[in-house]
Amino acid sequence: MLRGPLLVIGSINADLYVEIDRLPAPGETILGTGAAMRPGGKGANQAAAAARLGQPTAFAGQVGDDAYAASLRAALIGAGVDTALLAAVPGASGQAFILLQAGGENSIIVAGGANQAWSELPPAAIARFPDAGAVLLQREVPDAINVVAANLARAAGVTVVLDAGGSDAALPRDLVSAVDVLSPNEHELARLSGRPVRTRDEVVAAARAVQAAGAGAVLVKLGGRGCLLVPSRGETIAQPAFAVPVVDTTGAGDCFTAAYTVALMEGQPEQERLRFACAAAALCVQTRGALPSMPTRAAVERLLAEAPVLR
Repeated sequence: MLRGPLLVIGSINADLYVEIDRLPAPGETILGTGAAMRPGGKGANQAAAAARLGQPTAFAGQVGDDAYAASLRAALIGAGVDTALLAAVPGASGQAFILLQAGGENSIIVAGGANQAWSELPPAAIARFPDAGAVLLQREVPDAINVVAANLARAAGVTVVLDAGGSDAALPRDLVSAVDVLSPNEHELARLSGRPVRTRDEVVAAARAVQAAGAGAVLVKLGGRGCLLVPSRGETIAQPAFAVPVVDTTGAGDCFTAAYTVALMEGQPEQERLRFACAAAALCVQTRGALPSMPTRAAVERLLAEAPVLR
C-alpha cells in the first residue's frame, strides 16, 4: 500500500460539447443539438476520478482569468479534490471542442490555453512530492513540466504513472525512464513504438519496444476489448471490458488510468487492479461529459459485485 495522497499534475479544460449525427464534410454546415459546457481536461478528470473513488487527491494545474475559471475550480472542489495548487494565470483557460456522435464516439479539438502556459513547477507543488503516495501525469501540459515532476518523484521514491494521451509528440527519453507505469491506448502505443498493434502479440511487442527505451510497466487501454498489462518482468495480464451501453466515451481512458492508480496505491492484486479500472471506465461511458461522468467508489463496488469475473 502506498501511503500519502495522490498528486495529479496536469490539465483542466472547459469542454464545449455539441451532439451531431455525423461529422461535417469540408465546407459543409450541419445542425447540432445538446450544446453545453462541461468541465474536463485529462488532469482534472483523473483527479476527480481518484477523489470520487476514495483516494485523497491534490491537483496541480492552471486556469485562466476568464469566465470558465470559477466553474472549473468548483467542479474539482465538488469532486473532493484539494485545489490549493490550482493557480490562475492571465489569459484563457484550456478548452476542448467535442463533437459527440451517436453511439458515444467523439472527435475532440483541444486549445491548451493556461495548460500550455506553465513555465515551471511552483514551489508549493514541489513541496508536496516527498509526502505523496503516487504522482499521476498526462501530456496536456508541456513535457518539460512532466519531466521535472517525474524526476522529483523518482528522487523522492514516489511511484510515477503517466497517461500517454494528450500529445502526439515523441515522449522525451528522460520522461520515459522516470515512469513506473506508462498507460497509452493502442493508437498512442502504435505511435510511440512505431509498430503495429492489430493483434495481442503485436501489442505486447510494441509495449516491449517502449520498455526498451526505459519505461517500466506498460498498461494498454484497448477500449471495448478491455486492457492488457505488460510488466517489465513476467507474463502479461489481460482483463476484458464490461459490456455496458455506451453514451459518451469522453474521459473513459482518464478514468481507467486514475482507477488503476488508486487500486495500485491500495495494494490490490494486479488482476484486481485491472478489473477495478475496467469497472470504473464502464460506468464512465454511460454518462455524458468527462469530469461529471467519473464514478463513485460505491458505484464501482456495486458493479464489481454484480458482474461475473471473466479472465
